[in-house]
Amino acid sequence: MHQIDSQLSSPVRTFHQLLSSTRRGARLARLLAVTELRSWEAPHDLTERAELVVAELAANAVLHGRRPGRGFRLALAYDPSAGALRVEVTDSRGDLAPRVPPPDAPPDALGSGGRGLALVAALTDHLHTVPYPPSGKTVVAELS
Repeated sequence: MHQIDSQLSSPVRTFHQLLSSTRRGARLARLLAVTELRSWEAPHDLTERAELVVAELAANAVLHGRRPGRGFRLALAYDPSAGALRVEVTDSRGDLAPRVPPPDAPPDALGSGGRGLALVAALTDHLHTVPYPPSGKTVVAELS
């Protein structure tokens, strides 16, 4: 008798949603991300960190990446076997790339803003931006 040893690995779970570039859209992005991660039974600490990351990236998309009549996109990809989450927020302003302040920047050098991306960088394993043709950008945050 031949015995087949097959390992059933958890499939990568994905979520995509187009949202309005409004404060309500940013809030909805955060709520949807948390709801999805909980339904996927992601670890509580990962869900909490992702909630903060999505909130900041969505707020930035609304405040800095907005063009009239255009929304932003939230995408999540969760690999349960690796415990890895990829968060993507795409907006229509590719000409405005986010700048993460260096970790040793003095607080007064940041002015009245600029702390959000420093927080995102501290909560993630990797943070980068890629172009989203024809004129947008996607901010990618990877957490594990």
